Order: sequence, then C-alpha cells, then structure tokens
Amino acid sequence: MSMLPTPVDEELFNYITEHFSGEDDVLKNLKEEAKLAGLPSIAISPDQGRFLQVMLKSINAKNVLEIGTLGGYSAISMARALPDDGTLITVEIEFERAVFAKNQVEKAGLSHIIQIQNSKALDFLKNYEFENEFDFVFCDADKSEYAKILDLVTPHIRKGGIFAADNAFAFGFLLDTKPERNPEDVKSMLSFNQYFKNKKEYLTCIVPNGDGIIMGIKL
Repeated sequence: MSMLPTPVDEELFNYITEHFSGEDDVLKNLKEEAKLAGLPSIAISPDQGRFLQVMLKSINAKNVLEIGTLGGYSAISMARALPDDGTLITVEIEFERAVFAKNQVEKAGLSHIIQIQNSKALDFLKNYEFENEFDFVFCDADKSEYAKILDLVTPHIRKGGIFAADNAFAFGFLLDTKPERNPEDVKSMLSFNQYFKNKKEYLTCIVPNGDGIIMGIKL
C-alpha cells in the first residue's frame, strides 16, 4: 500500500466523471449558458458535485447555506440532495449573476428549495435573521474573507454540522512560493487552511477532489 495518493490523470478523471458525477443535462446546459453570458468558468467539478450530495445525504441535511452562487451550479447540485421541505440559501454579491442563477434554479425546478440572496457575504451574515441552524455550509467566494465567514457562521451551524470551503489547493499553487496567478488568493488560502485546522470547534480534513475541499465537522 502506497503512502502517497494515486495521481488522477486525464484518463482516470474521465472515468470518475463518467461513473461518479453529479452532473446531468441541466447542469451541462447551465455551464454552456454561463459561458455565453460571460460568467467565469469556475464552477465546482462534476465529481465535487456528487461528493457534496453524498455528504448532505450522510448527515440528513435539511438546511444549507452557500456563500458564492455564481451561476447556480453548486446550489442546484446540493439542493438535489435535500428533502422537498429543505432550504438552501445561497448568497451572491453580483446582481447579474444572481439573476442568471435564479433563472437556472427555475429551469431546474428547485425554486421551492433554493433562495438566492443578492448581498455581500459579510453583510448578509451580520444582518440576516436566521430561523434555523444550518446542517451544512459551503463557501466558494472571496478567499480573503473565508476566515471571517467561518467565524460569523459558526454560531449558526448545529453540532454535527459541517463547514466546507472550495479551493483548498489554491488553484494548484498552494505551496508555490511564486504562484503564477492570484498570489493574494494563494496566500489567503494557505492562511485559512491553517486557521480552520486550528479552530477548536471543528475536526477538519482536506478532500483532494477538484481544487480541494477543506471541511470540518462542528464538535
């Protein structure tokens, strides 16, 4: 048994995507329409979508919060793992993206579950009156705000609930002393990973799919 993980080359990634994907035609079309609308091509990967669905089912999640909607890909993926009376609140700072995502949510038939909030993440967390504790929080937004988001949302996560954040590997440059792109984001993610790991309220790990998801269960 090797102590190192098996590298995921293109062939193996295609196998994973073909057999263990949370993506269907609705989500494929969403990505195409998002590209035509000029949205960044930075949605979670299909295998990450399935992973999030498995995690939500495993903890019987009913109330979910997402920070960073973009085109709605991850929100739709997660909402599909919730019961019909579940709620997923997703927060998007850009108005045009929020409108795009709202249309995609309607096409997916998930308007009864997904609520889109057009707001800055920190403003939302400071001012929103939460009715229920969250079972799961997924963060995929401004990397420099991850630590503040974690601190603000932690009181609203139930014991046994999960906080998860995307891009734990900082676009593949996490340990690069001179990253080719987004040096401030790389610095922010390296700092956040350490901060989250040391946060006493959580037991944390990093899941190496996509660009890495760092996650912790609230103790």
